[in-house]
Amino acid sequence: MLIGGKIKNLRLKSGLTQEELAERTDLTKGYISQIENDLSSPSIETFFDLLEVLGCDPKSFFDDQTFAQKVIYQQQDQTEFSDAQLGYQLRWLVPESNEKEMEPILLQLERRGAFKTFEPSPAETFLYVLSGSITVRLGKKRYHAKTGDSVYYHASEEHQLINEGNESAKVLLVATESYL
Repeated sequence: MLIGGKIKNLRLKSGLTQEELAERTDLTKGYISQIENDLSSPSIETFFDLLEVLGCDPKSFFDDQTFAQKVIYQQQDQTEFSDAQLGYQLRWLVPESNEKEMEPILLQLERRGAFKTFEPSPAETFLYVLSGSITVRLGKKRYHAKTGDSVYYHASEEHQLINEGNESAKVLLVATESYL
């Protein structure tokens, strides 16, 4: 039975590097790599040590449902929020996306609306303007994008999305880490 892929998935979900997992289990990084690539099989004792560090019990490990990933998110899975005072509505397209590496949202900025101001962070942000036009304020600079334009930036400065136009704007926004 091939178990390497499941071990790797558990490690990644735990936010550990191969080196960190090796340190916590008194193994080498190379051996962890061999296990994950199904080039080597751990002893039962080593296998149980790995599962313990990865926070998984043997029954759950071998239960295929544990590793079934959801791929399609339907409209009823999505969550909406609006702030009438600032003039925006957003829809989280993937539930619990703030716990994942990417956070995709659909953002609608009303005429003269603005999304909240964000502090600098290590996040990266991608925007695609579906309709209307927006201004991205990144530090002291302002960038303008209209329907069909893509925007990509590192959030290393204070930043905000603003609709300075006279019609609403709709944007697909995907951010890494904790943007929202």
